[in-house]
Amino acid sequence: VQLQASGGGMVQAGGSLRLSCAASGRNTFSGYLMGWFRQAPGKEREFVSRIRWSSGTTYYADFVDGRFTISRDTRRNTVYLQMNSLKPVDTAVYYCASTGVGGTEYNYWGRGTLVTVSS
Repeated sequence: VQLQASGGGMVQAGGSLRLSCAASGRNTFSGYLMGWFRQAPGKEREFVSRIRWSSGTTYYADFVDGRFTISRDTRRNTVYLQMNSLKPVDTAVYYCASTGVGGTEYNYWGRGTLVTVSS
């Protein structure tokens, strides 16, 4: 599985960005969990959100607080993270990741994309 994240950039507080994660290497990602994680400078990587490829069921970290929306396009094999009402504390490198079929551990990781939120 190959994952390619994109869409990061610099935005002012209160602004929005949409991250994309293009997945390849499988005919289908049915049975996979696709997730977004982030790592801020000097901090450990943390979970942001995930989506179950088959059903579209989503889950978010508490700090998201309704500001982010994860979605997937099964025809384009792409996962999105729409981020609204961004805050300076959201500044981080964002990574997309996936489990294997039926798995719970994220074994596949893409390169990150940097999101910088200025105050």
